[in-house]
Amino acid sequence: MSEPLTKVDSAVQGLSSSPPKEKGHRRASSSAAGVMNINDLEAQGIELKLEPDTQKTGWKINTSPSSIEEPAMLKKLLTTPPVKKIDLRFPLGMEVTARNLKGVTIKDAMDAIYKAYKKKADDELDQPYLLGFEWDKEDSWTRLIVHLAKNPTTSSSGGGGKKKKKNQE
Repeated sequence: MSEPLTKVDSAVQGLSSSPPKEKGHRRASSSAAGVMNINDLEAQGIELKLEPDTQKTGWKINTSPSSIEEPAMLKKLLTTPPVKKIDLRFPLGMEVTARNLKGVTIKDAMDAIYKAYKKKADDELDQPYLLGFEWDKEDSWTRLIVHLAKNPTTSSSGGGGKKKKKNQE
């Protein structure tokens, strides 16, 4: 124990004491002001409001979210007030979590869904299109219910419908 420190010992000792302080500092600054923890919202009784644009994406859950025609929509916050993470539950019981320390965006939610479904073939998915999200505080304060549909519901699908009509004429 009374041996002098070697270079290896001092390096290990120096590393073990300094990074935790830095990490703690970085972590505090990385979360944006006003972004809440979902559990804190529940404790304070603050209700979530969902971004209405999530209802009209017409996005196929096994395709990349970047394929959406309106990329500006992806940058919008999923909820008001913004939260750091939120669970997304599917009708069959599967759950994924969307996370972002600066506030979960529509893209973060879609990325989490896409990660779970990207390896599924189109014929494996009974309802492949995102219809929207629902927050039911009676069911669970900390998660959103994901609604899916057999057909896309978006303005872009309307464009596809027009093309079909032209072909039919």
